[in-house]
Amino acid sequence: MSVRHFLKVPDLSKAEFDHVLEQAAVWKRSPLSDILSGKTVALIFGKPSTRTRVSFSVGVYQLGGMPLYLSEQELQMRKSESIEDTARVLSRYVDAIVIRTFAKRDVEDLASASSVPVINALTDEDHPCQALADMFTFMERFPDPVGRKIAYLGDGNNVAASLAEAGAMAGVDICLCVPQGFDLPEEKSAGIARLASEHGTRFWVERDPEAAAQGASALYTDVWVSMGQQQDSGKLEAMQPYRVDSHLLALARPDAVVLHCLPAHRGEEITDEVIDGPQSAVFDEAENRLHVQKSLMAYLLAGR
Repeated sequence: MSVRHFLKVPDLSKAEFDHVLEQAAVWKRSPLSDILSGKTVALIFGKPSTRTRVSFSVGVYQLGGMPLYLSEQELQMRKSESIEDTARVLSRYVDAIVIRTFAKRDVEDLASASSVPVINALTDEDHPCQALADMFTFMERFPDPVGRKIAYLGDGNNVAASLAEAGAMAGVDICLCVPQGFDLPEEKSAGIARLASEHGTRFWVERDPEAAAQGASALYTDVWVSMGQQQDSGKLEAMQPYRVDSHLLALARPDAVVLHCLPAHRGEEITDEVIDGPQSAVFDEAENRLHVQKSLMAYLLAGR
């Protein structure tokens, strides 16, 4: 099998996307395997992490491989060595590279010179592994996802972008509800719209949170100020109407679930009564990072 990288959701074909989600359910039922026996996966982190670091580390171990944690601060990458040279060297040592960093270009440069699979575990523009877990969680709750609607409320960020891409591929309509001035970049929105059109789904922007919540099968939110961004009082003020609370949840379908990629700033983008309530799937969603990423690694590294 030729080397495949996973830098954004559409790097998978529709058939591959479906396969990874279907196999994630298998790994969830039967977590242990020797499929990666003798293999090492480098985990490069330029940002602090809880779910990503732990889920990938445990996932590699449960598949029989060895996770190797590498802090960007401890590597020579970008300091005394180019990203491309780092990729060439690591490719001689390890069987795959997972990287969580800031700039999309850094991940692209790493992948361009790597002869082993590279997995994007987060950049400022994309969070594709999270999006796979989001869709897997949604489909656990709604095995008939086609035509259902997820309303994303808050900041037009990397999580929103990857969620919309995954929704398009899963047959789910995505309503992106953000304040004026906090939209996704125009090029990104245009790409998502094309992807939605190709897969027969809908992607649109809504300014009114109550209108977005109407008829939704899930309300999704994320922090208003992402890691590494400066606190902006003007942005926080603009986001106030987009808080996911019991009022907005009551406007959604009676069987609707609440999703959040975590960590949550409780009381800002989401209230305690919602994230801890009976309609919350947030912690199932966090757990599912493990199962989906195992499925992704099994596919990229072993064709399974």
